[in-house]
Amino acid sequence: MKIGIDKIGFYTPAMYIDTGDLAEARGVEPGKFKVGIGQEKMAVAPKTQDSVTLAANAALRILTQDDIDKIDYVIFATETGVDHSKAAGIFAHDLLGLKKSARSIEIKQACYSATAGIQIAKGHVALNPDSRVLVLASDISRYGLNTGGEITQGAGAVAMVIARDPKLMTIESPSVYQTDDAMDFWRPLYSDTAYVQGKFSVIQYINFFKELFAQYQEKTQTSLKDFEALVFHTPYTKMGLKALQAVLEDADEADKKRLLDYYEVAKHYNAIVGNIYTGSLYLNLISLLEQNNSLEDGATIGLFSYGSGSVGEFFTGVLQPDYRNHLLTEQHVQMLEDRKQISIDRYEKVFMDTIPNGIGDIELDIEADPAPICLAGIKDHMRQYVNKNHL
Repeated sequence: MKIGIDKIGFYTPAMYIDTGDLAEARGVEPGKFKVGIGQEKMAVAPKTQDSVTLAANAALRILTQDDIDKIDYVIFATETGVDHSKAAGIFAHDLLGLKKSARSIEIKQACYSATAGIQIAKGHVALNPDSRVLVLASDISRYGLNTGGEITQGAGAVAMVIARDPKLMTIESPSVYQTDDAMDFWRPLYSDTAYVQGKFSVIQYINFFKELFAQYQEKTQTSLKDFEALVFHTPYTKMGLKALQAVLEDADEADKKRLLDYYEVAKHYNAIVGNIYTGSLYLNLISLLEQNNSLEDGATIGLFSYGSGSVGEFFTGVLQPDYRNHLLTEQHVQMLEDRKQISIDRYEKVFMDTIPNGIGDIELDIEADPAPICLAGIKDHMRQYVNKNHL
């Protein structure tokens, strides 16, 4: 049975900053951010958007009534959860109007968990062939103002429907994976911003990719020639490029050119949205599929998933016949073009304007947020979500 990604879409907030403006405000040469880090724009989330609303807005773009009738599992991958107990998947399940006869959970392991969600979904569909699973990968990346990680912030979500006979890409077996206890990046329960050991994190990421790619090649007897393209978890675009270059040192010129050219295509959305943690790999994949003009049906794509702390996995997908007809390219391009650029002063005010902990009641202005699904406030310590389509 073929199982894989039947539908895929993403959502990012309606505000962004230009990284050149951020560089000038921080006294940094703009080229360091735009070329050295490889980021052009950074999404900025208002407090009416959290991981739940971002995910639900992404899912709205891809779900039909047939999907809603058949989805019996919601797997919500995030490291930006809104409740220590209640799964974010339950909030999303309600906002999307899914049937009650479904499982809804939340899973966490830094930026890796969406891949875990896909593999769980694949197993569920194998046992229940008529099922469809909604996998949501949603995060808001926050390191703090004037910090080393500030340039690698962002916000957004990717929604995927996993099903048999997928229209876009099968998820192939086997895959290879590994775990290594490392403090390269973490966010304690008491902190709303992350901590990172930058150089160590890059080393850990590249080493994981090299080791897993070698393991996969040995296990499957494949070489670089067997992959039309490779996509990466992309907290910033130069990080994925460094990992790719690490396995191209002895490659022939044709393989180097093909893989580097497709990397340029795949990085586009990441470069103008920023770091979305769990969804970053799949935003890389969406960009590759939507922005390329030469990938043919049947092409094998290698995917490297990495979550600090650390867990990694390398696996492959095969593009299905007429996959281009099932992409949301025009919607995504329009959404990105419709975003509003804001000043660094406005960005800093939005960044600091968070919902205080322990507030029992608060109302938020959702009219200023063009998103169909928003966080409207908190009442008796319960988050109040609104789907404007249902008003």
